[in-house]
Amino acid sequence: MKRLMSVILLSVFAISCTKNETKEVLIDGSSTVFPMTEAVAEEFSKKHPRIRVKVGMSGTGGGFKKFTTGRTDINNASREIRPNEVKAAKKNNINYQKVSVAYDGITVVVHLENDWVDKLTTSELKRIWQSGSQVKTWADVREGWPDEPMKLYGPGTDSGTFDYFTEAINGKAHSSRSEFTKSEDDNVLVQGVAGDKYSLGYFGYAYYLENKDKVKIVPIDDGDGKAVLPNSETIQTGTYSPLSRHLFLYLNTDRVKSKDSLYTFMKFYLENAKTLSKDVGYVPLEDEAYKKALEELEGMRESK
Repeated sequence: MKRLMSVILLSVFAISCTKNETKEVLIDGSSTVFPMTEAVAEEFSKKHPRIRVKVGMSGTGGGFKKFTTGRTDINNASREIRPNEVKAAKKNNINYQKVSVAYDGITVVVHLENDWVDKLTTSELKRIWQSGSQVKTWADVREGWPDEPMKLYGPGTDSGTFDYFTEAINGKAHSSRSEFTKSEDDNVLVQGVAGDKYSLGYFGYAYYLENKDKVKIVPIDDGDGKAVLPNSETIQTGTYSPLSRHLFLYLNTDRVKSKDSLYTFMKFYLENAKTLSKDVGYVPLEDEAYKKALEELEGMRESK
């Protein structure tokens, strides 16, 4: 009888663990996408308090290392998956779907007391950030600017924002000068720029909006002589060029089929992405894009 009771208790424990496991959604990746996913998770928990959503922030590349080995259900990404990451996913039998959730504009910022920068051209940005850059002071960028050391802040090398910016400005992803303060946490970059009069940095648009009382935005001229600021219109239309981009979720499709909690969370995410993307400072996609993504989600479930 004791043995029978032990078997029953172990079975109940195993079932309980399985239930608890299916009621957890694991997410990691981009610090840029983090505010939006975190906002969705907070609203979701109010309606589904028994489903625990854990959102990490190790950068797009760091997140893909976890996602492609099956350690997470979703990867927040501020760039598309790279060939080596595709190879890793295939090796580990991870099937995935890319889902676009919002638009972003990488925002260049300086200290609030910076009164000499009216704009920066993409050519000037390249001179500042390219590998082997000889720019040391503001005077090296443009004649008449202060002969003061330029302190630079930017995302770390695991960041999708770093990948996108270096490709858009320097012509090749990961091609960048190494002498700058790096962090996958955009709040660290905000604090760095806010604390140094001769600083310059870049990060996602939502972080600028959240901290516009601490840093000053810089208009960007892509070569046509017109300086453009990122805002909802210029980001959505792509006129804030070349720093407008999509923000993505990469979704483990096999787990959508097997985990009700993941399906429920993703359905909620896509149904509320338009509102919540605006709430955190990003630009929503067109209604048709969210509708199509929901249809694709339903298709995943139907194929299980």
